[in-house]
Amino acid sequence: MQVPQRPGPSADGNLPLELTAFVGRSAELSGLTRALDAGRLVTVTGVGGVGKSRLAARAAARVTPRDGVWRVELAPVRDPEFVDYAVVEALRLTDHTTRPPREALVEHLADRQLLLVLDGFEHLVDACAALVAELLGRVPGLRVLAVGRRPLAVAGERLFPLAPLGEDEAVELLVDRAARQGLEVRDGEDVRELCRRLDGIPLAVELAAGRLRALSPGRLVERLDDRFRLLTGGYRDALPRHRTLRTAIGWSHEQCTPGERLLWARLSVFAQTFDLEAAEYVCSGDGLPADDVLGVLSELLAQSVVSREEGPAGVRYRMLDTVRAYGADWLEATGDADRLRRRHRDWYMGLATWCELDWFSPRQAEVAARAEAELPNLRTALEHCLTGPDEAHLGQYLAGSLWFYWVGCGRLSEGRRWLERCVPLESEYEQSRLKALWVLAYVAILQGDKVSALAALQECQEGAERAANPTAVAYAEHRTGCLALVTDDMARAETLLRSALARYHEIGELNSNVLMGQVELAMTRAFLGDLPDAVRLCEDVRRICEDHGERWARSYALYVLAYAAWRDGAPGQARELLVDCLGSAHAFRDLLGSVLSMELLALVTAAQGDPDEAAVLQGAAGRLWPSVGLPLFGSAHYNAPHELCEATARESLGDERYEERVRAGARLDREAAVARALGRHDAPLDAAPGSRLRPDREIPSAPLGPARHAPGAPGMRKPAASPARKGGETAG
Repeated sequence: MQVPQRPGPSADGNLPLELTAFVGRSAELSGLTRALDAGRLVTVTGVGGVGKSRLAARAAARVTPRDGVWRVELAPVRDPEFVDYAVVEALRLTDHTTRPPREALVEHLADRQLLLVLDGFEHLVDACAALVAELLGRVPGLRVLAVGRRPLAVAGERLFPLAPLGEDEAVELLVDRAARQGLEVRDGEDVRELCRRLDGIPLAVELAAGRLRALSPGRLVERLDDRFRLLTGGYRDALPRHRTLRTAIGWSHEQCTPGERLLWARLSVFAQTFDLEAAEYVCSGDGLPADDVLGVLSELLAQSVVSREEGPAGVRYRMLDTVRAYGADWLEATGDADRLRRRHRDWYMGLATWCELDWFSPRQAEVAARAEAELPNLRTALEHCLTGPDEAHLGQYLAGSLWFYWVGCGRLSEGRRWLERCVPLESEYEQSRLKALWVLAYVAILQGDKVSALAALQECQEGAERAANPTAVAYAEHRTGCLALVTDDMARAETLLRSALARYHEIGELNSNVLMGQVELAMTRAFLGDLPDAVRLCEDVRRICEDHGERWARSYALYVLAYAAWRDGAPGQARELLVDCLGSAHAFRDLLGSVLSMELLALVTAAQGDPDEAAVLQGAAGRLWPSVGLPLFGSAHYNAPHELCEATARESLGDERYEERVRAGARLDREAAVARALGRHDAPLDAAPGSRLRPDREIPSAPLGPARHAPGAPGMRKPAASPARKGGETAG
């Protein structure tokens, strides 16, 4: 996430950094800024709640590296293997290949100059230390600001220990937080004593401020003294300030009503952020009615136990890690943790089901944003399914249901990791495993891993025939036809795709996957020279997509229509179609759709008499292909337009000029390359990698039809996973 200069959601939609909430710390801010100027790795250390993240955000906002400041939030990451993925995600790096994410990171960062902020790494210190050491060794333009409770212990690390606030600054913070609640608190002996008793730890001061509506500073001191005497003896092995923070949190917990304490504990099952509807389902029952959750949550907000934020997925809530950890301890003590984790799993199984259904609707953009916001919770649910007894089929169902996110929103690598973990697990529910198999094959095809794709498809086909599962047979046949298409076996591709489409029709299946099968058949017909049939098939897909508000499959139909228009001698029409196609694909972070349309745009540009710009676009596409997989699938048919474009441009420009323009295009990063391909020539050819020349990331909206309740919308109360149903988007 690029650090914003003012509060509110960043342009990338990640967690906003509360720069306006900063009180005091001017000396520390100057010192940390100097440390960042002097060293490539600076680690801010200190006790939990001392304000490390806020100070780091302020210091990062003062730094202006050429390619920006990017923050990686590591607190919700539990598996060390996901550290590299978290950095890839924060950098908005889309990589569809089978290579390890670290290789993609090194390549992406190689010629960039940026500051990477790693926040909350202490539970992943070994994995983070190894990553930081390798990146700093291989990326000369990289600087790292790490934030945690302990050092990384990497060569060249500069430590910046952060002490609690001084008494004057702690008083200033308390007065400020009280004023935000409409309370006037004056500096005085009781206020100063309260801040001293809290050791000037900002989080403890803020929690205390949340109690000033009910108690005076003097009464707070008295009650806090009681809590200290009760608790400090139980944590003699902890540092004094750790005991102070835990005591302050525990005291704040003790002042809550029973309902508030219960909700605090139950909210700890969420990873990172959550919305109201999730909280109402997961946390209600057994002493806390669902209708009471909003009121209790509002009280926790007023007491600074929970914070509220807004982003692309709407209003969401979060708990600080220290506060969440305290709640998790209480939840374990109640003996209710396993039940809450199952309810959490059930909610996100249901969310995935409804998102899959709503993918085939005008709400695709909302689904994409929702899945992105819920990724930490979806990971937690997947992990629960794959490690819990007798739950393998639920993990297979969940990983398969998220196919639209893995394939359509630039998450192929992560999706493959989950699918490969769940497919080998034994399950008595064969249907879920069959779906996971064809989704795994789909992902492997798009990554260019044809051997793995074929193995998964053969296993899926055999299992579907044994189980007499016509839906799984159709999907296995469809994806086998897709594999034949990208390996240039057009006759077999046509046979399999026509058969799969007939099977879909017979069972009443209609969704984005089915439409993609028709697009793939159209591409096959176009490669075989039957352009009228290809146009007929894709115009039908286009009409159905526009009737349903579907944008993703529509973009691929536009690609085939553009190919047909170019072949038919209408480059102007082809350009119009490709600009629409590229805009949608890029908005969904669909790198394959983006690079395919860019390749064809290069040819259309050459056909319109601008070989110079065509070479630039070819260079830009060439830079993107390593993040997709095998360029143009290694297919002679898909590669033919590329070769024709290159031959045309070389003949017009000469070899030297052509190569020069290709190199110029290769210097454009993805955002600048897409902007240029869309005709925004404010994207200069010497744009440095990582430059913030970004097209509008909004997904175009189709006219909305009658609205169904999306997951998280008011009135949606069906969290449990639903079985597949005909005609819906719960595919396979």
